[in-house]
Amino acid sequence: MRIISGKYKGRRIMPPKNLPVRPTTDMSKEALFNVLNNHFNFSELKVLELFAGTGSISYEFASRGCSPILCVDGDMGCVNFIKKTAKEFDFDITALKSDVFKFLEKHTGNYDIIFADPPYGMTQNEFEKIVELIFENELLDEEGMLVVEHSKYTKLDHMAHYSFQKNYGGSVFSFFEFERNDDEDDDFEDENES
Repeated sequence: MRIISGKYKGRRIMPPKNLPVRPTTDMSKEALFNVLNNHFNFSELKVLELFAGTGSISYEFASRGCSPILCVDGDMGCVNFIKKTAKEFDFDITALKSDVFKFLEKHTGNYDIIFADPPYGMTQNEFEKIVELIFENELLDEEGMLVVEHSKYTKLDHMAHYSFQKNYGGSVFSFFEFERNDDEDDDFEDENES
């Protein structure tokens, strides 16, 4: 696993083999950040990563200057690895062990970007619940963006605040935003790449 851009571009990170994770591929990460690049100046954005796993996405944000970043995962091994890596790189990342659904029900922060990469095997209802809780509890800034990574078998395009999606191989990124009053939507067509 490597950091693909920013201050630490090219640096390799070696997570333990026994973590229960399915890291986002470098190709998908690059594609995701190309999209986000068109929307945000990364400097000092507040970021929340849910189902953080190895923290791979958070390291990308931190390498680009985002701060602070909060990672939430239910596995203590993942949380400890993120803490260790954040300390090593001097990233402003806090890692928290929690059930993501319980966290979303109680948390009161506000973020510019929220990224969620739940296990692909979660039910359709569970994926929908993540999106609903984030908007119901006002965790996303009104200029912000929620990104949910999921398989092609999960459909989120019927939900409130859905904006667009990008497909990369077997992975799909669904993007959610508050209503915008400009013509930006014209720039985003669904895109299939293999």
